[in-house]
Amino acid sequence: MKTRNQMKTRISWTYLIFYGGWLLLFVIAPLLLLLWQSLNTGSGHLSLDNYGQFFTSGLYLTMAFNSVWYAFLITLVTLLISYPTAYFISQLKHQQFWLLLVILPTWINLLLKTYAFIGLLSHNGVVNSLMAGLGLGSHQLLFTNWSFMLVAAYIEIPFMILPIFNALTEIDPLLSRASQDLGASKWQTWRKVTLPLSMPGVKAGIQAVFIPSLSLFMVTRLIGGNRVITLGTAIEEHFLVTQNWGLGSTIGMILIFAMVIAMILTRDRRKS
Repeated sequence: MKTRNQMKTRISWTYLIFYGGWLLLFVIAPLLLLLWQSLNTGSGHLSLDNYGQFFTSGLYLTMAFNSVWYAFLITLVTLLISYPTAYFISQLKHQQFWLLLVILPTWINLLLKTYAFIGLLSHNGVVNSLMAGLGLGSHQLLFTNWSFMLVAAYIEIPFMILPIFNALTEIDPLLSRASQDLGASKWQTWRKVTLPLSMPGVKAGIQAVFIPSLSLFMVTRLIGGNRVITLGTAIEEHFLVTQNWGLGSTIGMILIFAMVIAMILTRDRRKS
């Protein structure tokens, strides 16, 4: 018994050392470096000048608003599509097979998927050719707000479906049967039983979609054609073009703060 306890203690310490080291190297250290860079003026002194520049600039505040607004719209669209889809799949016989078809697009590289949409939506793409064949003429589909929304929602949909599907399949089917036995209609059963019990999955899906959507930048450039400017685009611009790492780090810290707020607002209070 003593040897077994010693073995468990050794495994726990080994796990703690590796996990603690991983957190220190890849989470805490980069965050501290980003914070220090955001406070660094370039002359070796620390100040809040970069934060002051951000919060007094109408351009950056507009970018922040755009980031939150488009992340909200992407989350809303994916939720409206994903909940019925997840509910429908959870009612099917071969659930795992249909779920696999939903997950498959996530195995493809994000850049490849984006370029595939460029081929579909370009002036000589499949969609325009089909519209021209139907006599509807050719239209500018790329570099518009709706094309950005379409591609961003398509990319994020699997990350919304998965947690909702898991929450729905964990609901005891006897609860729905009991509700209907007591006289509730299917709509009342869904509204009073299924929906409340699936809310943890909905909240997890909102976190999985809203938070990454705040910092989208590649899709905004390739599909939105820089018509949609978000904070993710500004970070890329400052780090790769203007070389203003201080302001880029400041925007990064503000994005992280916004993500923390989103996680707090959508956390599962029953667990806490």
